[in-house]
Amino acid sequence: MVTQKVFLVFGLPVILSIIFGSAVMSNILQEPNRELNMWPMSSSEGSSHNALIEIVGLSNQYSTSEPVDIKINVNDNSFECGDLYITIYSSGKNVVTQSGYFEQCFEQGNYLLPIGDTFSEIIDTPGSYEIVVDMVSKELKNISIRGIFTVK
Repeated sequence: MVTQKVFLVFGLPVILSIIFGSAVMSNILQEPNRELNMWPMSSSEGSSHNALIEIVGLSNQYSTSEPVDIKINVNDNSFECGDLYITIYSSGKNVVTQSGYFEQCFEQGNYLLPIGDTFSEIIDTPGSYEIVVDMVSKELKNISIRGIFTVK
């Protein structure tokens, strides 16, 4: 009698949740252009010709009066629009500056990002810095790249 009550209280909801969740997931995956992506945060490290995203114009060294002026090139055919985030971190992983450029729609290979805007920041404190660029599509696909530079 007690085991039946324990099963009804604890076991039955778990079993019903699994059945219901499986049915919902099955219906969602039946829709066109849907896929199950267990690792949605893909990234591209480095700046090579085959990279999905590239930082254009990043120097290894800047002076304290020289702006960090960069553009971004996206080489991923699955991206048509997305939000662009550019963040500069100090060597202690503190955010120095962060910029967001929303609804960046472009034709593949024809535009450098940000479209209609520029990323230009002067860092007046000498040290080593890391710049991180993230591009997030409307489908929440994420590609990113990192670069390191120093300010003297």
